[in-house]
Amino acid sequence: MEQLAFAGLEPLVERRLLIRKRDGRVEPFNKGRIYRAVESAFRADAGLRKDDPLPLALSEKIEAVAQAVVETAMALAAYGEELEVERIQDLVEEELMRQGYHSVARRYIVYREDRRKARALRGDRDIYGRPIATLHVTLADGTQRLLDADRLRRELMRACRGLEDRCFWQDLFQETLSSLYEGVREEEIETAMILAARSRVEREPAYSLVAARLLLGRIYREVLGQNLLGWDLQEQHRQSFPQFIQHGVEAGRLDPQLRSFDLERLAKALDVSRDLSFTYMGLQTLYDRYLLQVDDRRIETPQYFWMRVAMGLAIAEKENREDWAIRFYDVLSRFLFLSSTPTLFNSGTVHPQLSSCYLLTVEDDLEHIFKSIADNAKLSKWAGGLGNDWTKVRATGALIRGTGGRSQGVIPFLKVANDTAVAVNQGGKRKGALCAYLETWHLDIEDFLELRRNTGDERRRTHDMNTANWIPDLFMKRVLEDGSWTLFSPDEVPDLHELYGQAFEKRYVHYEKLAEEGKIRLFKKVSARELWRKMLTMLFETGHPWITFKDPSNIRSQESHAGVIHCSNLCTEVLLPTSKDEVAVCNLGSINLAAHVTDRGLDEEKLASTIRIAMRMLDNVIDINFYPIPEARNSNLRHRPVGLGIMGFQDALYRLRIPYASQEAVEFSDSSMELISYYAILASSELARERGPYPAFKGSKWDQGLLPFDTIDLLEKERGGWCEIDRTIRLDWTPVRESIRKYGMRNSHCLAIAPTATISNITGVSQSIEPTFKNLFVKSNLSGDFTTINAYLVEDLKRLGLWDEQMLDDLKYYDGSVQPIERIPAELKELYRTAFEIEPRWLIECASRRQKWIDMGQSLNLYIAEPSGKLLSEMYMLAWKKGLKTTYYLRASAATTIEKSTLDVNARGIAPRWLREKGPSANLSIQRGPRQGACSAEDGICESCQ
Repeated sequence: MEQLAFAGLEPLVERRLLIRKRDGRVEPFNKGRIYRAVESAFRADAGLRKDDPLPLALSEKIEAVAQAVVETAMALAAYGEELEVERIQDLVEEELMRQGYHSVARRYIVYREDRRKARALRGDRDIYGRPIATLHVTLADGTQRLLDADRLRRELMRACRGLEDRCFWQDLFQETLSSLYEGVREEEIETAMILAARSRVEREPAYSLVAARLLLGRIYREVLGQNLLGWDLQEQHRQSFPQFIQHGVEAGRLDPQLRSFDLERLAKALDVSRDLSFTYMGLQTLYDRYLLQVDDRRIETPQYFWMRVAMGLAIAEKENREDWAIRFYDVLSRFLFLSSTPTLFNSGTVHPQLSSCYLLTVEDDLEHIFKSIADNAKLSKWAGGLGNDWTKVRATGALIRGTGGRSQGVIPFLKVANDTAVAVNQGGKRKGALCAYLETWHLDIEDFLELRRNTGDERRRTHDMNTANWIPDLFMKRVLEDGSWTLFSPDEVPDLHELYGQAFEKRYVHYEKLAEEGKIRLFKKVSARELWRKMLTMLFETGHPWITFKDPSNIRSQESHAGVIHCSNLCTEVLLPTSKDEVAVCNLGSINLAAHVTDRGLDEEKLASTIRIAMRMLDNVIDINFYPIPEARNSNLRHRPVGLGIMGFQDALYRLRIPYASQEAVEFSDSSMELISYYAILASSELARERGPYPAFKGSKWDQGLLPFDTIDLLEKERGGWCEIDRTIRLDWTPVRESIRKYGMRNSHCLAIAPTATISNITGVSQSIEPTFKNLFVKSNLSGDFTTINAYLVEDLKRLGLWDEQMLDDLKYYDGSVQPIERIPAELKELYRTAFEIEPRWLIECASRRQKWIDMGQSLNLYIAEPSGKLLSEMYMLAWKKGLKTTYYLRASAATTIEKSTLDVNARGIAPRWLREKGPSANLSIQRGPRQGACSAEDGICESCQ
């Protein structure tokens, strides 16, 4: 009891013992301070927080060390030694070592060093006015200067301005000081401040904004060459903008045409306050990969970047270029709409390859096969995502008439295409990105299914290339009927590739009859269900091939008169005709749906304005674009397709308080997409009035008076049923029909929903139409690992007084799920269900409602928490019946899990299922190994679209 009293809150003071402070003052010796210092070291070593209860055994150890230090100090004083603070701290270190607490002693040594740095940075001085300690900063030229602590304070205070109720610059200041060392480089100080803010994001999402502002300081210094605060920053941006354009032109990075703009006027339109909208991940992504560099130095700030992109897209304007550049800049810099990554990379540069996706058909000819592979390389060099149709290439064992030999089939050529995509990695900026498509009746389909397996002959594996099944409706019917399915070599059934719907069915049955009669040499009869089962097994095991549907893609195409759609693109949302002479091209961009939502719903007027400007930007891409091959230019100028999509769908639901797994979400998906479709199609017709319709307009479904939702009846007729699509129409489409009848359409296609893997990160909203992956997880991309926490959830928990350390630990323990946390109300559990907690039927139903209005497709990921063969089959069969044209990744397990090394997993009783399965080491680090249904969006592959 006597020892416990010594450890109480009231320090015991030995009045006869004095101690000299560092500044020369003399104070009574305070035993309690020694105890608290020792306690802090023991707590740090044991992983205990300041407010955690102290185990009795640990308290006794602390007491023993502290008491021994006091007795030694008193003995030294009795012998006449004048005690100083540093001497007492030395005694603590020695006593910890003497009693065998070596790890605690190391903690205490680190504590002393951190305190020393803090004193140095505060500028503390001794009794003679000399600095107690000093810390020098190494400048870029190798010289050194004393660290300016006041500057650090000011920068951290500026970064927290407006967020003071949630973010505390004092804490960031102390943590930054503790991480510095003598001779630290300037850029390391910047990094230390950013890391201090980053480390707090999981507890307070607003620290992401603070980290972004600190990174902005680095960007401003790098680009503008000086430290700028407050109003000076705005003025400096405007004064330096013409020099930025001139510098970029002289360095060979910017198009000389940019100098012909009224640069002074554009400079006045810059609004630097919009930089404050960035989250850290968004700005870091922009900094690492989008801002132009010359000699490894950024030459543009974020607002210069937006204006440079806007100017590049306004070059095509014949009148009022500055007006349009400013309008483009406004929608980009306010995060209302973002162009796709290739456009952001290259707009306004000397190589304006702005298009996102290229689709090409490979002919059954050796010369054309290798021409197509070379075309892939040229297109990939300039950041294009590729979709290849390989169905025409003859199958294994087919006769080669020229040599009399037998073909090795399509697989060896796919291996070459895969290695080409690896070698030509989008100009060194991102991984090469390619998806190969094969129709389900091709004789090599079974080998095609196994291309992504990790076992087998490596010469017949394509680990870096995506693959997709191009499935005719007849196959799906045969699966439902438990019928047989016949595989053919395309050289013996050449017209199947060009047919769909009832025409395909009639011809396919005819070829089956010829095979039975022995009039077709090379074929194989299999069970449709067995082949379907293998397709789904490989999809679950490897994530490929994706399930895409040939017939709805063609039957509902607005350009069925211009040719057959033989494949989709890299991300399954672009659906355009291809041929030997035409490589289809699509130009993408996405509306930030969340930025157009109020508490009452969508802001229709704001949405309409954004869409009109966005459609003009997308149409301009077609005329400005650099085309690596002539077939792409021919196709794009003839058809002029664009793909306007959306991102932030989940954010919009949160703001409207609508759970994703609900009928309300389905209805919102329907009504919001109808509005977007309405104004996008109308905008294209208005552009046709100004600029003329696209050359291939005559004979199109547009020309026939058919809008995308009108084609549902055609699909149902061709299928003979099997079309469970809602037909509700809310708007009066008469003005749109009248405009098309009078002026035509500027673009053959207007709508496609891409993954937005990167641009949604830049804007700080949820990807595309995706549900929340997890409420707390680590997102990995080419810019690093980023702790991602659901800020909407945090705000709701704060409102209810539930956001605390325990809640954060619970979220970590349950891998970002709120469902097992008893304290959270049922209403919030429904609202914050994560992707694996939402039944797939809700995702499919929402997608079906959107597909009603979309003239191309959607990048639709599907999630399953506990997959089974039956569930997979029902899920994809439902997608087909609901009229979806394509699906994308099957995500069957998480990409990453949140760090759990600070948690006591045994404190909650039985460990979670993932931990029991993976073993105790699974909680030590971020998980990111190979996984089932692996999606590469976080790794940058999907970014070729966005």
